Amino acid sequence: MCGMSAPMVNEAHCAHILVKTQKEAKELKERAASGEDFGELARQFSSCPSRSEGGDLGWFGPGQMVKPFEHAAFAGSPGDLVVCRTQFGWHVIKIIEQR
Repeated sequence: MCGMSAPMVNEAHCAHILVKTQKEAKELKERAASGEDFGELARQFSSCPSRSEGGDLGWFGPGQMVKPFEHAAFAGSPGDLVVCRTQFGWHVIKIIEQR
């Protein structure tokens, strides 16, 4: 293949908020995007045990998360807020770092 390609992302460091509906996820994404503290939103609204850590999931690599979540975490860029759906519910993912 010719031309430039995006750098390969081998690991991502993300935080997330897990909720039941797309509406909740979109509202929380908007609140975080407008400056509210993501960690505080996760502590208040997430149904995932990671809420006690402000939604922080730490570093993970390919195959460690369910596919839709993994795809969202690796397709975006650090600083992005992404909404995706998995079998667990709706996630607002904050991509913190990639390497």
